[in-house]
Amino acid sequence: MTITIAVDVMSGDNGPGTCIPAALGAAAIYPDVMFTLVGRAADLDRGLAGRVPANVSRVLAEQVVEMTDHPRDALRRKKDSSMRKAIDLVKSGAASACVSAGNTGALMATAHFVLKMIPGVERPAIISQIPSRGGHTYMLDLGANATCTPAQLCQFGVMGSILATDLAGAVPRPRIGLLNIGEEEMKGDEVVQAAHNFLAASGVNYVGFVEGHDVFSDEVDVVVTDGFTGNVALKTMEGAARMIKEVMREEFTRSLLRKLGALAAKPALEAMRMRIDARRYNGASMIGLSGIVIKSHGNTDVFGFQCAIEVAVHEARDNVPARIAERLGAHPVN
Repeated sequence: MTITIAVDVMSGDNGPGTCIPAALGAAAIYPDVMFTLVGRAADLDRGLAGRVPANVSRVLAEQVVEMTDHPRDALRRKKDSSMRKAIDLVKSGAASACVSAGNTGALMATAHFVLKMIPGVERPAIISQIPSRGGHTYMLDLGANATCTPAQLCQFGVMGSILATDLAGAVPRPRIGLLNIGEEEMKGDEVVQAAHNFLAASGVNYVGFVEGHDVFSDEVDVVVTDGFTGNVALKTMEGAARMIKEVMREEFTRSLLRKLGALAAKPALEAMRMRIDARRYNGASMIGLSGIVIKSHGNTDVFGFQCAIEVAVHEARDNVPARIAERLGAHPVN
């Protein structure tokens, strides 16, 4: 079966200027995958400039969902947007997955409305990789659901386990942790305590409560939390990473001696920069939907958006939604 990835090229801060080169880069890496670029005719003509590989096609859309659009307005009034058409391609089966760097609320609302949920899943969650000492950790929910029931948190754990198994490859039974204010059994509110019991009985490799610092350790593969906490944690991590890079730049350029030290340490500094480069972990999956939808950071560059496209390719090859439906069908969580 041929895999096709629909790319919303009008999305993000830079739109076609970032999305089209990224899609062409992915098309060169994956010649066996088809890529459908969705956007306005003039922007597609300008971005492609006559360079249309055999595995790249186009679908025209007249509207664009802006970052300032309310999700409800985008859903009701922009049915001919590049975002909506990319999701419609997944719904019709013409695409295996779609990628957008657009308005998160509008993307989630539209995807939820068009694609619906996998049977047995109450709500979708946003899951992404977080750099850690062992390579990376998956974390969800990162903002789709401000509050969650214990059963929903358990469903997130099951879905995260399946995605981590499929995409990490060498982790047949990912270790699942539930984010809490402490590792002790008595810590946490009633929701977290009940979710703890659900996860313990779910059949996943549940290791118990974990704290914020464990996200970066090599002790857990998937961290489960509600969308409010997860989004705050994610933004805190991003801010801390930026601060560390800025402080190191300031300190290594403060004097000639330090500049020489930076030159000597350049290989180690470059390796560290690569390990914590947020672009390499770009591409959050809206897991739980009946189709694959990947959300890219809106302000990423060509490299970052191409990484998000690669996440879509991997999930499509592993048919993650079908794997989740199979697992929850055999062992429902409610």
